[in-house]
Amino acid sequence: MMKLTASQIQRLSEKILAQWKSQNLITLKVEEKQVLQAMKDAINEELQAELDLEKEVHGLMDQMEQQGQEFQRGKMFQLLKTKLAKEKKVIL
Repeated sequence: MMKLTASQIQRLSEKILAQWKSQNLITLKVEEKQVLQAMKDAINEELQAELDLEKEVHGLMDQMEQQGQEFQRGKMFQLLKTKLAKEKKVIL
C-alpha cells in the first residue's frame, strides 16, 4: 500500500476539488474548508480500512502456516487481500 502523509492527502484533496470546480462538477453549499476536510476524512478512512484489511490477511496467513499449510506468502497475500476487499467492499 502506498503510504500518504497528511500534506500529500491535503494536496490530493485540493487538486481533486479544484478539478471538480474547474469542470463545474460541484457546487459548494458550505465553505471550501469543510469540503476539503470531508474529503481528507474520506481518504483517511479508506486508507485505514486497507490497513485493517492487510492486518486481517496477515493474521489469516499466520493461521494457515500454523496449520501446516504451505504457500507462497506474496501470492497468497494478494489473493486473500483481493478476495477480502471484494467481500468487505474495500476500495483498493
